[in-house]
Amino acid sequence: MARVKLLEKDEADPMVGQMFQKIEDSGSEVINLMKALAHSPKICRDWNRMGVTLLMKGDLSPKLRELAILRVGDLAKSNYEWTKHVPIALMAGAGQEQVDALSHWVDAACFDDQERAVLQYTDELALGIRASDETFKGIAAFLSQKEIVELTTTIGYYGMVSRTLEALQIELEG
Repeated sequence: MARVKLLEKDEADPMVGQMFQKIEDSGSEVINLMKALAHSPKICRDWNRMGVTLLMKGDLSPKLRELAILRVGDLAKSNYEWTKHVPIALMAGAGQEQVDALSHWVDAACFDDQERAVLQYTDELALGIRASDETFKGIAAFLSQKEIVELTTTIGYYGMVSRTLEALQIELEG
C-alpha cells in the first residue's frame, strides 16, 4: 500500500484535476505515481511535463531511451517502473531477448555496439553519478550532443521516478 494517499481527480487541486481530465480525455489512464504526486500540484504538473517531453518530444531513439529506462528500473529494483516500460520498450523495437538480458547485458550477445555504449553510460550514471571519459566517448561516437543531453536527462529523470516509486511504495494499478 502506498505511503501517501493516491488522490483522485475530485480530491486534487483544481490544476491537477484538470491535468488528470486531459490525460483521461486522451484515452490514457492516470497512473498511481501521478495520483501520489498530486499532493504537490506544481511538482505533479512539471513532473508530467518532463515525462511527456522525454517520452514523446525528443530526438533520442525510442529504443535506446527505453533500454536506458529499463536498465535504470532494473538497477533500482523498481518493479513498477520495469513493468510499465517493458511494453513501451517492445513497441519501440527492443526484442524480448534484450529485455530479458538487461540485468546481465555485459555478457549478452543481443546488444549492438551503440546499445552497449548506452547501457554502459546508464550504469555509470545510475550507480555512480559520473561517467568515465572512455564511456562518454563511447556514446559520443553514436549520438549527437542533443541526444546525449536527452539520454543523460532521461537516466536522471527515471532514477528520480524509481526512487519516488520505491520510497512511497507506490503499487501498480489494478
